[in-house]
Amino acid sequence: MYRDLAFDTDNYLIDEQELGDSNYGLDDYTLSDPDFRDLDFDDYSLEEPETFLDVPFVPTDEKVVQAMLDLAEVNNKDLLYDLGCGDGRIVVAAALDRNARGIGIDMDPMRIAEAMEYAGNTGVEFMVDFIEDDLLEADFSQATVVTLYLLDLVNVELRPRLLNELRPGTRIVSHAFDMGDWRPDERKSFSGINLFKWLVPAKVAGIWQWQAANGDTYKVELQQKYQRVKGKAWVNGKKAQLNNALLSGDLLELLVQKDAENSPISFIMRCEENQLVAADGDFQATPAVKIDTESN
Repeated sequence: MYRDLAFDTDNYLIDEQELGDSNYGLDDYTLSDPDFRDLDFDDYSLEEPETFLDVPFVPTDEKVVQAMLDLAEVNNKDLLYDLGCGDGRIVVAAALDRNARGIGIDMDPMRIAEAMEYAGNTGVEFMVDFIEDDLLEADFSQATVVTLYLLDLVNVELRPRLLNELRPGTRIVSHAFDMGDWRPDERKSFSGINLFKWLVPAKVAGIWQWQAANGDTYKVELQQKYQRVKGKAWVNGKKAQLNNALLSGDLLELLVQKDAENSPISFIMRCEENQLVAADGDFQATPAVKIDTESN
């Protein structure tokens, strides 16, 4: 079911410095992993503006809008939030072409008015909403998809909220600008413009323990930086080999080899309510639960 997950190993190599000092040998772990033109400042007064606008309004070309929605795989089950929605074209396109609900957030009341008018003219006003609010304070925690066309510094400022408030597996697509050292899960070029996609990773750092179907007790200690994971493993209290640690949204695959006489076993788990439950295969008998460091 999840065997087709694609991880670009070239892009997600970790060096030892990146995750801090540890006793782990990196050789033991395999990990998978535009610019603004014609800026329009006519709408903004230089004399005591009522609202400070972090990002100038630059409309996204309609073909780029569709490319962003394709990259995010937007469908009729999604709730899309467009942060810095401008005239609402991404939200409206998601509703009109993908039957997805959408909410646009922008600090500029003029753009909000334009977006509401646009939604009404296209007949999707019942599927969308537009909110005048500060992007750094607005609540977008219910989103299944987040779209961005902001500056890189604003993306980085938003990054902690995206990681901590969105549910694991939420898709984020940014037009032109990245997230600093949070590397994208996917990157595409469209008409010379870079589009970036991230899946919000589950928080899997720590010590986890579970029972296999054959009665063996597995334990792993994982370190994490964004979607990149490394660690070490034990089986029945004896040191084993963690060959792979792959994290994609709320899915974690661990490839553990008990010893040289046994083939590696792949455990595919989904992060649910502080447990890692079996998502595929029949090797895992119980959910993996996080245990205290003292019990290590």
